[in-house]
Amino acid sequence: MELLPRVALYLLMTVPACCAAGALLAQEPHNPPAPPANSADTHKDADKDKDKDAPAIPAEKSVPTHHELAIGGKTLKYTATAGTLLIRDEEDKPYGSIFYVAYTLDGAEPGSRPVSFLYNGGPGSATLWLHMGSFSPVRIQTDSPNPTAGPPFKLVPNEYSLLDKTDLVFIDAPLTGYSRAVGKATAKDFAGVDQDLRAFDRFIERYLNVNQRWNSPKFLIGESYGTTRSAALVDMLANNGVQMNGVVLISSILNYNIRAGGYDMLFIANLPSYAAAAWYFDKIPNKPADLGAWVQEARTFASGAYAQALFAGHNLPADQLDTVAKEVSRFTGLSVDYVKEANLRISPTRFRKEVLRQDRRTLGRYDMRFEGVDLDSAGESPSYDASDAGISGAFVAALHDYLGRELKFESTDTYRPTAYENLQWDWKHRPTSGGPGMGGGEQSQPYVAADLGSALRKNPHLKVFSANGYFDLATPFFSTEYDLSHMDLEPALRGNVQFGYYPSGHMIYLNVDALHKLKDDLAAFIVKAEGN
Repeated sequence: MELLPRVALYLLMTVPACCAAGALLAQEPHNPPAPPANSADTHKDADKDKDKDAPAIPAEKSVPTHHELAIGGKTLKYTATAGTLLIRDEEDKPYGSIFYVAYTLDGAEPGSRPVSFLYNGGPGSATLWLHMGSFSPVRIQTDSPNPTAGPPFKLVPNEYSLLDKTDLVFIDAPLTGYSRAVGKATAKDFAGVDQDLRAFDRFIERYLNVNQRWNSPKFLIGESYGTTRSAALVDMLANNGVQMNGVVLISSILNYNIRAGGYDMLFIANLPSYAAAAWYFDKIPNKPADLGAWVQEARTFASGAYAQALFAGHNLPADQLDTVAKEVSRFTGLSVDYVKEANLRISPTRFRKEVLRQDRRTLGRYDMRFEGVDLDSAGESPSYDASDAGISGAFVAALHDYLGRELKFESTDTYRPTAYENLQWDWKHRPTSGGPGMGGGEQSQPYVAADLGSALRKNPHLKVFSANGYFDLATPFFSTEYDLSHMDLEPALRGNVQFGYYPSGHMIYLNVDALHKLKDDLAAFIVKAEGN
């Protein structure tokens, strides 16, 4: 797992605004508009926010527009609000202006209507991908898993939106989108695991205050590094008195220590995903009809004979090496000789280059259904990620067009798809709940499954849904299963964690059939979790 899972994709994005339409905060239509930043709601008079040595603090902004969407034969009237909210530091001074887009159902009762906070990850990514591709009232059409044809791109009403079940608040992380450091704050105040958590914690509390949503059922929905954020954020919010009903983890990474040198967990975790890709491309003999059953067979081998062989290291007897290599070959579609030459340990980049080498094709990393074409078929690594290049232009263009044309949001700033330029991320993490199970204090790399376990123990009504793409090689599903099964939950709590699996990649919604199933699964999850 690369520390910045989408870096290849984002570096391709040179259009100024793009990457995930930040989450806009909207109030219920029957509520008064969000008060300006210098109102009593900010807890400070405008004069007290002034600092002669700091840049001027921008005013909070709110731009509502009104729309309709048909879902399941029913027309929903809703308000889309694009805007910014200020968050404050420990001295109650504004230090961040956070951009969001919110979709709220008109006429609903805010005290009982669920509200969900959605975000992408990176870290350092705006929330373009979830906003333009998944559950908002609109979505971009792509040609996935083929490269999407050039403009004009098509933004269509999203019949798979979650708006019929919950209000939706898409949030751009600090330093991305139109979210900015303000006052005396700098990038260092946001560019880190715990710094990022504090910013999201403060934004969510600010949103609840402005929009009178403290009594609403509440959900976190994060993708990729957004799952890292969610697993720790739900515990931080609970410690601050914000009780969540549910957490949705889409394409998870919950332990950044998995690639530590000298350990084999990465190879074990990846093998069932390799098996799924080999099945998809007909690279296995006597291909079974059912992908799920084939993947389960790969899980059994990976956690059994394969793990034992890797544990033996160079002491593995030659006859066992032959046997295990043949099984790895059967599951991955790679030759026995290649598997032996790699000492049974196949890295993700090698697999993506090797499995279709004879076809002169490579596989995407975020979604192995995407095929790339390198300059030649030699070498060990693909020259680019086809699943990045195949969609980025469509999402970037859709976001720019939508914010200005449909949501009427104007800004003199440049919309930042990412904050990767000169971003020095602080990877240290100190869980808000201590104890041996939390890693014994500060962690050099975040292990947040423990934070999530802490939240579940403190709030036994909290529900978790883990959504996984079979063809995702950025955050493989078997690794997520391992992490979520090692939270040391009591038997009574283990049923609070559910799993969903889809024939898609990291961005599950790129497969429209998978999006349909994911929407149905999450709709049922939200209904159940809001009722506890």
